[in-house]
Amino acid sequence: MKDSQSSYRQMIKSTSIFGGVQFLNILISLLKSKFIALWIGPTGVGMIGLFNAAISLISGFTNVGLETSGVKAISASEKEPDLLIREFSVIKRLAWISGIVGALVLAFLSPILSKISFGNENYTLAFVFISLTLLFRQLTTSNLVLLQGLSKIHFLAKANLYGGLLGFLISLPLYYFLKLDGIVPSILFSSMAAMFIAYYFGKKINVGIVKLTNKEVIMEGKHLILLGFSLSLIGILTTLSSYLVQVFIGNYKGISEVGFYSAAITILNTYVGIVFTAMATDYYPRLTKICSDNIQVKKMVTEQSVIAVLLLTPIVVGFLLFAPNVIRLLYSKEFLPIVPLICWGILGMILKAVSWSMGYILIAKGDSKLFIRTSIGFNTVFLLTNISGYYFYGLEGLGITFLANYIIHFFGLKIITKKKYSFEFTLEFYKLFAFCFSICVITFLTLGIENVTFRYILLSVLMLFSIWFSYKELNQRLDFKDFIFRKKEQG
Repeated sequence: MKDSQSSYRQMIKSTSIFGGVQFLNILISLLKSKFIALWIGPTGVGMIGLFNAAISLISGFTNVGLETSGVKAISASEKEPDLLIREFSVIKRLAWISGIVGALVLAFLSPILSKISFGNENYTLAFVFISLTLLFRQLTTSNLVLLQGLSKIHFLAKANLYGGLLGFLISLPLYYFLKLDGIVPSILFSSMAAMFIAYYFGKKINVGIVKLTNKEVIMEGKHLILLGFSLSLIGILTTLSSYLVQVFIGNYKGISEVGFYSAAITILNTYVGIVFTAMATDYYPRLTKICSDNIQVKKMVTEQSVIAVLLLTPIVVGFLLFAPNVIRLLYSKEFLPIVPLICWGILGMILKAVSWSMGYILIAKGDSKLFIRTSIGFNTVFLLTNISGYYFYGLEGLGITFLANYIIHFFGLKIITKKKYSFEFTLEFYKLFAFCFSICVITFLTLGIENVTFRYILLSVLMLFSIWFSYKELNQRLDFKDFIFRKKEQG
């Protein structure tokens, strides 16, 4: 078997395992979003979005980037059992420390966050209660990074699935009986459920823990803290820019409008972004292991980008074809105003797939200074363009600026990675990428055809063609028949 074919198969295998579970998670999230939309409406969705944005913002300042630096440390020490135990022990202690600090900071700032988020201090106590979420999330992270760093994809997938399912079962009666008052306990108990599930699967690895003094934790965790702080700062910038956009929308038009924004972001980043989540699970640890070899890095990043583009093309075309139906299914007809936002924003997913693959080069190589500079630039552009887009053109303006930001991000990372690491995609990849992006653009333009019958016939043809083309290209690289036959033999 060719090395490239083997690499493609590894990517598809990981994507299918984690992607399948992600699909089940999406079904759970779909049901949850549907009930939330019906029971508490756009206002409730907006409140949830503001609470989660505030939690993520404070977490970004206090979580020391363990979810990324921890994976890198675990992955690098996989073949040295003694080092692995010490690394994991340090991660566990740092999770407790950073989680407690985060909870205290959120509780202390609760009056300010209530004022900024909702325009009054009525939600101060709510923020105090959900402050415990930061501790629960850090403890969850400490176990998930172990599973991801050791490439225990099956356990990681199950931890995510069962955690999401348990959180759903807990949230459902809270929203039904308490309506808006069920938001805070739902956020709190869901994060607690995820923590217990992650702990259960983390114990299955049985890495062990060694006792360390506080001085040893600081000294041995210094590399984690330094890299993690840089990555945490980047997360802060991303969360802060998103939070400020939501605050602006809330102050300019109201909480219901924030609900529309949150719903659209969820669709773009969660339902469509399943490909990114599934691939990152395996892609990042593998890239970390070969990050010193630029030739191997180029090969892996290119292969990753090919897989992402081919998987996303029919998904994007399908969403453009069924956007109103998808929104009714996921939420309710009240959320139909987000259709233009979704249609513009989803076009950028093909660009995001490629820039996302390139962006991991900076993280894998630990080039934190460069990563911080680029993130400051990209997030500043994101904030200014999104606020401007919404101010002048409303929700559709946000969709247009989302696409513009994806374009800027793509070309920005293309220039940076070429200059810094001599990274460049092959001509063959650019041809494939251009063709797939063209299919998506043509589909988008077809939405403007006034004749409904002709429009849907053409859209259906484009949908079928995109599926056929992606299958043909993937089959050339994977040989599905042989791939499936080998899996049956191994089973």
